[in-house]
Amino acid sequence: MHRHTLNSVNSFLSRWGLPSVARSTLVLSLLVSLTIPAAAQDWIRTGTGLGMERVRLAAADFKASTEDPKNADLLRVFNDTLWNDLDNAGIFDMVSKSFYPTELPGNPPDVRLDAWNAPPPNASMLAFGNLGASGNSMTVQGWLYDVKNAASPQVLGKQYTDVPTSDAARTIAHKFANEIIFRLGGGIPGIAESRIFFVSSRSGHKEIWGMDYDGANQHQITHLGSISLSPRISPDGSRLAFSSLTKSGWDILLFSMDLNRLVSFPRFGGTNLSPAWSPDGTKLAFSSSRSGDPEIYVADQSGANLKRLTSFKMPDVSPVWNPKTGAQIAWVSGRTELPQIYTMESDGTNVQRMTDQGYAVSPAWSPNGQFLVFSWIRHYGPGAPGAEDLYIMDIASKQWVQLTHDGGRNDFPSWSPDGRHIVFQSSRSGSEQLWTMLADGTNQKQLTFVGSNSQPNWSWK
Repeated sequence: MHRHTLNSVNSFLSRWGLPSVARSTLVLSLLVSLTIPAAAQDWIRTGTGLGMERVRLAAADFKASTEDPKNADLLRVFNDTLWNDLDNAGIFDMVSKSFYPTELPGNPPDVRLDAWNAPPPNASMLAFGNLGASGNSMTVQGWLYDVKNAASPQVLGKQYTDVPTSDAARTIAHKFANEIIFRLGGGIPGIAESRIFFVSSRSGHKEIWGMDYDGANQHQITHLGSISLSPRISPDGSRLAFSSLTKSGWDILLFSMDLNRLVSFPRFGGTNLSPAWSPDGTKLAFSSSRSGDPEIYVADQSGANLKRLTSFKMPDVSPVWNPKTGAQIAWVSGRTELPQIYTMESDGTNVQRMTDQGYAVSPAWSPNGQFLVFSWIRHYGPGAPGAEDLYIMDIASKQWVQLTHDGGRNDFPSWSPDGRHIVFQSSRSGSEQLWTMLADGTNQKQLTFVGSNSQPNWSWK
């Protein structure tokens, strides 16, 4: 049965005229220029909320407030997590700890503003505080000071209480970092508590896994012993939709994060791939070959009220909703032979072609609804220059900028909920792994290292 269904998928992909190697890649993945000019970088930053001047921020290591021996390990986890969250935010110029004064503050009376707002730290803002374990409790106090405002320096003051564990220390650090990012980042919530879902083969099968946004806490979610692809978390985080090879073929499955098990969803027949949630969580779009050719369908979250949106003889796959409005869907179509990116209204009307050459797949719509990021081989064919890289395009003008540059095969981008980051898969390290970058293509970091990891999906919040 598995061989039969894989052959059927390979058959419709062959209609694009792709070589067997490319078809093999797409069976498992669709089952689903040049240096960037300064002006283009400014355009991307402005469009994704990165255009503001970076705040020069110092984050002093928190100090112990009790004598408990657990404090040392808890402080190490807390301080490392807080620093990394702030550094990853993309909106701060983090002051090197080598520039910090010798005496670090643990409470407001300990802060010497002149020691922080003058060289060498020359900070604008200072995060500091204390942590203390006592019995079965841990208390963290944190402050954010505007060190250039001597009259009223406090911007933020928070206190957290939890059990004295490393996981709790990480969680509190995420929460405090998000508070700082929200206050200094234009009122956009931080992503430190968001999650990423992905496909991993490290168990011996392609299963769905999850992890924290920074690559920590990687854990297996499904245990189906088959091939599962294209995980998509619902807007409220309660359900995970994905495509899996079952006894009846490729089906859309739903996994309840609350119940930790699969929940019922109809089998539609044919090959069903790449589900995508509407931003209100009431509908799922997906590709199905139930009528012969793979077409885009939309159904209610229960699978009822199935409606076909496309009707062409060539494959239509990989739908994704405009998360801002829910009124448009972008997808990949082979109606002009090689796959290209298209958009349409959520009822199937007003079809617009977005890419005009090469081989374009895996669209992802930015949270603000302005941009698409996708994988594009702009000059496709034997001996053609370039590689499979990620590009960002303004929907209205179709102006685009290349984000990755010939670093292996880059595919399956997904936006962070704040619109400032993108997670994607890349083969640049020698195997398929997950990476993140800022939405202008800078600050690229590897998140996974074990097994083969692909098709990431960032949570909505």
